[in-house]
Amino acid sequence: MMQEHKPSKKPLVYYTVVAALIIMLLNALVFPLFMGNQVIEVGYSDFLKMVDAGSVTQVARDEQEGTLTFLAKDEKGRERVYQTGLWPDDDLTDRLTEKGVVFAQSIPTQASPLMTFLFSWILPVLFFVLLGQILSKKLMGGMGGMSNAMTFGKANAKVYIESQTGKTFADVAGQDEAKEALMEVVDFLHHPDKYASIGARLPKGVLLVGPPGTGKTLLAKAVAGEAQVPFFSISGSEFVEMFVGMGASKVRDLFKQAKEKAPCIVFIDEIDAIGRARGKNAGFSGNDERENTLNQLLTEMDGFQTNTGVIVLAATNRADILDKALMRAGRFDRQIEVGLPDVKEREAIFNVHLRPLKLDPQLDREFLARQTPGFSGADIANVCNEAALIAARHNKKFVSKEDFLAAIDRIVGGLEKPNMPMTAAERRATAIHEAGHATVMWSLPQCDPVLKVTVVPRGRSLGATWYVPDERRIHVTNEALQERLAGLLGGRIAEEVSYGTLGAGALSDLERATETAYAMVAYYGMSKKIGPISYYDSSGTRDTFTKPFSEQTAHDIDTEVRRIIEEAYAKARGIIERKSEQINRMADLLLEKETIYAEDIERILGPAAQMPRENDEPKKGVVVADDDAASGTASAPADAPPAGTGTTQEGDAGSASGTKTAASGAANAEKSELN
Repeated sequence: MMQEHKPSKKPLVYYTVVAALIIMLLNALVFPLFMGNQVIEVGYSDFLKMVDAGSVTQVARDEQEGTLTFLAKDEKGRERVYQTGLWPDDDLTDRLTEKGVVFAQSIPTQASPLMTFLFSWILPVLFFVLLGQILSKKLMGGMGGMSNAMTFGKANAKVYIESQTGKTFADVAGQDEAKEALMEVVDFLHHPDKYASIGARLPKGVLLVGPPGTGKTLLAKAVAGEAQVPFFSISGSEFVEMFVGMGASKVRDLFKQAKEKAPCIVFIDEIDAIGRARGKNAGFSGNDERENTLNQLLTEMDGFQTNTGVIVLAATNRADILDKALMRAGRFDRQIEVGLPDVKEREAIFNVHLRPLKLDPQLDREFLARQTPGFSGADIANVCNEAALIAARHNKKFVSKEDFLAAIDRIVGGLEKPNMPMTAAERRATAIHEAGHATVMWSLPQCDPVLKVTVVPRGRSLGATWYVPDERRIHVTNEALQERLAGLLGGRIAEEVSYGTLGAGALSDLERATETAYAMVAYYGMSKKIGPISYYDSSGTRDTFTKPFSEQTAHDIDTEVRRIIEEAYAKARGIIERKSEQINRMADLLLEKETIYAEDIERILGPAAQMPRENDEPKKGVVVADDDAASGTASAPADAPPAGTGTTQEGDAGSASGTKTAASGAANAEKSELN
C-alpha cells in the first residue's frame, strides 16, 4: 500500500499568525485615524466667533466630560467636527438660537460599527488570503523540481481520452508493418472477446524501436486516437528525481491510476532513460535511484500482481542498451521496428507534408523521394518547411523543384557561404580535392553513384562530392568497403599528386576511413589475421577501462587497419595518376560552373563503372556483412560507421592553405569527404 506524502502545514500556520498580527496592529494604530471623524479642538473664544459668523450648524453638550462638540463649516465650506471646553455663559443658548443652530443630543465622532468591522477585519483578511495564494503560486513555480513538494511520488502522466490527440493511423504515412502490428493491439482492446474465445491473451507490452525522427511518438499518438480508451503518456526522464525513492513511487502511482481506468494504454517515451542495462558494479558506476525505478517498473509489468487490461507502449532509439529483464517476453511481448522509410514510403510522407504548401504543378514528388535516401519523416518535414521558407524569401507564388533541392543542400551541407574570402590557389586546391573524390568513386564499380560535385562553401566545408546510396543494395561486401575507403582517400591523394604536398584538409576523410577500416577488422570479422571475431559490445555494459582482447591482439588489429587503408590508398593513387589530366579538366569546369552534375562528369571520364543492379552477382570468396550491419540498423555498432549506406559524421581541419574539410549527411544521404 503506497503511503501518500502529505504536505507540511507549518508554512501555512506561520503565514496565518503573521497576517493576524499585522491586522491587529493596523486596527490598533492605523485604522482609528481613518475610520473616525477627525475632531478639531478649538478655544471657547474661537467657538463664539464661529457662532457669530454663522458657520456653526449643530451643537451638543456633554456635562460629564465638560466638553462642547459642534459641527461647523471651514473656510472651504466643508463641514467639520470641532470640540471646545464648557464655560459659564448664560447668553449662549439665546446666541445659538438666534443663529439657527440645532441642539443635538450627540454628534458622532466614530464610523458605524458595520463599516468599522468591514474595513478593519473583512477587507484585510481577504487581502491577505489573496496575497497568500499569489505568493504560493509564484514560489511553487519558481522552485522548478521542488515545485512538486506537494505531490511527491505522483506520476505526471498526461491522460488522453478517445481521440483527444487529434491523430489517427490515416495521419501516419509509410510504416505499414508497424501500423498493422499496432492495429492488432487496438483491435484487441475493441474486441477482447474475439481473442479470448480462442485462448489468446492481451499483450502486456509493445516496444517501438527505431532511429530518431522515424515517427515512433506519432504512432503512439495515432494509437491514442484509434484505441478510444484512456491513454497515459509520460516521458522516461520524468521518473528521474533528485530524491531517493521518488522514481519508484511515480511508477507505482502511474500503474495504480492505469489499473483504475483499465482497459487502457500507458505510453512511456524514451524509455532508455530508466531502462538502461544494470551494471555489474552498481556501487561504482551505477545509479541506484535509476535502478530502483527500473526494478519497480519490472515488478509492475510482470510481477505477482497482474495488470489486467493495461498495455504498456514504449519507444526508444537505443534498444541495444536496454536491460534484458525489461526486453523479455511477458513484459514487452513484441518489438516493432520503426525504421527509416524507403523510396515509396518517403513519397507518401512527402504527400502528407506537402498538403499545406502551394506547389508548382509540374513538381515530381517521386523525384523528391529519390533525392532523399535515408531521410526520416522528421527530416522530410524539415525539407518541406525549409523549401517553403526559401520560396517565400525569393517572393515566389509557389514552391518549385529548385527550392526543394536548395532545401536538401542546406539541411545536409549547411548554409551557403558565397562570400567566403578565398584565394585563387585555395579554390583550385578545393576543386582538385573534390575532383579526386569524384574520379575515384566514378571509376570503382562498388562505390555509390556520384550525383554532383560542388565547390560552393557550405557550413564547415569548402566543397562537396555528393553521391546517392543504392537503396536496393542489401549486402555489403569487404570489397565494397575497401572501394569506399579508396573514394574517401581520393581527395587527399589528388592534392598530393597535383601539388606534391599534404594538407590538413583531409582530416575528416582520414577519420572516417580509419573508423571504417577498424569496423571491418574488429566488428565485422573481415580480417583473415584476426579471424571471424567481433569485439563489439552490443549491451553497452562492458567495463570501459579494459579491452576484451590482449595487447598482442590490439597490435594485430592496428596492423590490419593500417594494411587495409594502405591498400585502399594504393588503389586510389593508381586511379588518380592514370586520370590526372581528366581531374584537371574537371577542376577547371568546377571553377567555371561551381557545381557540376553526373552528365558533366560522364563527358570527362566516360561512363561510370557502376553496373546495373540486375547484373550484380556476389563474387566467389567475397566476405558479406550481415543484413543488420549492411543496412545500418540499431543492431550495428553504434560507435562505428555502418557497413551499409551512410553516416552522419562531421569534421574540420585547417590545412596550410586554410582549407577545411567537412562531411555530413542526413541519415544515409551523405556527402563524400569535403575539402
